Amino acid sequence: MTLRFYDTASAEVRDFVPLVPGKVSLYYCGATVQGMPHVGHIRSAIAFDQLTRWLQYRGFRVTAVRNVTDIDDKILAKSADSFAPDFEGEPGSVREEEWWALAYRYEQEFLKAYDTLGVSRPTYEPRATGHIPEMHALIQQLIDRGHAYPALDDSGDVYFDVRSWDKYGSLTRQKIDDMQGAPDADPRGKRDPRDFALWKGHKEGEPTTAGWASPWGTGRPGWHLECSAMVTKYLGTEFDIHGGGLDLRFPHHENEMAQSQAAGHGFANFWMHNGMVTYAGEKMSKSIGNTVSPAEMLELAPPRVVRYYLGQAQYRSVLDYQPSSLQEAAAAVERIDGFVSRAARTLASADGDFLYGSHGTVPDAFAAAMDDDLNVPQALAVLHETVRAGNTALTIGELDAARQALLSVTGMLRVLGLNAAAAPAADEQSTTALGVLVEAQLAARARARASKDWAASDAIRDTLAAAGVVVEDGPDGANWSLKRG
Repeated sequence: MTLRFYDTASAEVRDFVPLVPGKVSLYYCGATVQGMPHVGHIRSAIAFDQLTRWLQYRGFRVTAVRNVTDIDDKILAKSADSFAPDFEGEPGSVREEEWWALAYRYEQEFLKAYDTLGVSRPTYEPRATGHIPEMHALIQQLIDRGHAYPALDDSGDVYFDVRSWDKYGSLTRQKIDDMQGAPDADPRGKRDPRDFALWKGHKEGEPTTAGWASPWGTGRPGWHLECSAMVTKYLGTEFDIHGGGLDLRFPHHENEMAQSQAAGHGFANFWMHNGMVTYAGEKMSKSIGNTVSPAEMLELAPPRVVRYYLGQAQYRSVLDYQPSSLQEAAAAVERIDGFVSRAARTLASADGDFLYGSHGTVPDAFAAAMDDDLNVPQALAVLHETVRAGNTALTIGELDAARQALLSVTGMLRVLGLNAAAAPAADEQSTTALGVLVEAQLAARARARASKDWAASDAIRDTLAAAGVVVEDGPDGANWSLKRG
């Protein structure tokens, strides 16, 4: 077994060897909870969920950390324009929603989306506002080492001095002189317009609850500082993998790496970034109206279909959404579920000791694909080939081969987070009763077809279809499954 992942910092696929044998430490950037989750958030979470599941399958004990940014300029701005949803005042009166209430409300929306799409909860999910002392300590370290300074005016800001760290720009392979300062950044108090804020002094008009006392005055942390402080607390000064969306490489991850290494930390051994989601080949943008949200996808397809679609591409590649994307994903899931249902029925009747929930090891070709920088498209090709082979085995009555195919398929589905068992289970007694009734209808339909009573055969099929039962005719007779969605 040789695990290999692409490392953004070195721009190459490298062998992965954890810092501590048998254990993997993973940090990936979660949401800034200023609004509803978008597709990019969910794709990233699914990509790192796939990574976590595969590492666990390979026998590693994974400590996964996904942060919540619950204090930020955008959160404060959204709060100022938002009204408390549960405010009960005089008719016509409104109350501004507190920033922390808005952040918590949207945090719950993210958790609901993650849970719905089968994203495993991380080991820890820290909030930025719960780690202010750790941030103060990191800032002081950087000041003491000559890499940070209080603002040259009386704003109370503290900045990281990018020119003091000669490796600044190495993650994205840029030179400082070729960079520009943030277009909306206030240059006052900076030595260099590219210096970034570690601590932001309290500004007039900001809520007093959004400020914490510090050696440099009342204020709040800078965005980049938050992640460095939290990852160090939970994973230490050096850890295995730092992940996030491709859009976070610069400036967020570049600044994270610079400030952490300047403080003397080894920081991340691997940097892994997932690609973006586009719409018909174009960047999604609210201004041109070509966006699709996770909530909209879930109105069009069941959660497992949405997860299949969002997780089907190699994590580093662009995932392009088309109007037909979910239909294609649904068809793929239907083929898998059709085999699983058919095999479970056949094997349960042939072997009373067969356990539907069993799962075996994944095929070698699947494992090789996942070991090779999480090549999910190739792994899915192995999954579908196993489904085809399993169906063939059922047709010709090779039950041992069918049993092995079913165990392999359920194992692969579990690794990919697509196993039906992850969904709320149906009542076993009801499921058994449904199967008996459907099989009786199919037996009557088979008799009608044998006597060439096509009208009766079609009537039975139509009745089952109206009840949400999909019937497929094959060489060995009719198979059925429940319509998804």
